[in-house]
Amino acid sequence: MAGDELVIGADGRARPRWAAHDPLLRDYYDHEWGAPVTDERGLFERLCLEGFQSGLSWATILRKRPAFRRAFDDFDVDRVAAYGSADVDRLLGDEGIVRNRRKIGAAVTNAHATRGLREHGGLPGLVWSFRPPARPRPVSTAEIPTRTPESAALAAALRAAGFVFVGPTTVYAMMQAIGMVDDRLEGAAGLLGTDA
Repeated sequence: MAGDELVIGADGRARPRWAAHDPLLRDYYDHEWGAPVTDERGLFERLCLEGFQSGLSWATILRKRPAFRRAFDDFDVDRVAAYGSADVDRLLGDEGIVRNRRKIGAAVTNAHATRGLREHGGLPGLVWSFRPPARPRPVSTAEIPTRTPESAALAAALRAAGFVFVGPTTVYAMMQAIGMVDDRLEGAAGLLGTDA
């Protein structure tokens, strides 16, 4: 039951365990996770950060997000697409971010792919075209998938468009974060301070 998986905070609001104790995660859950993101820069940032998160905790990425934004020119697609080997070396030396050559390279590759989509409806058009039908909110974490047919299809479409580091699980995490699916547990506090 969701009641067993929710934690009541000092403010009286019910949150899932992952967002109940760490103030940074709690704020992210309350004010950002699940809020619709429909602009190119915002989607590019989420896609990059989900790729950097692979194998790490989301809390690690969230703590480093200000440094990521500085290092990657606030995820400006055109600027990141223009990065060359000197920029990659600069990023590999930046202790504020995750210094993984493949993930840094993926961000640059994905900036090129994002630019390529502009002639075909753009990244927002592609991503949101895979929005699944609404479904009842889960009552337990066991009901929350880690991937879905839609996330697998979106991952395949992104790879076909030249993106990398976009597997179905990574893509599903992005779908949750950008509000394409609502995986807040039944009875959990809603977005931006509202109750479910």
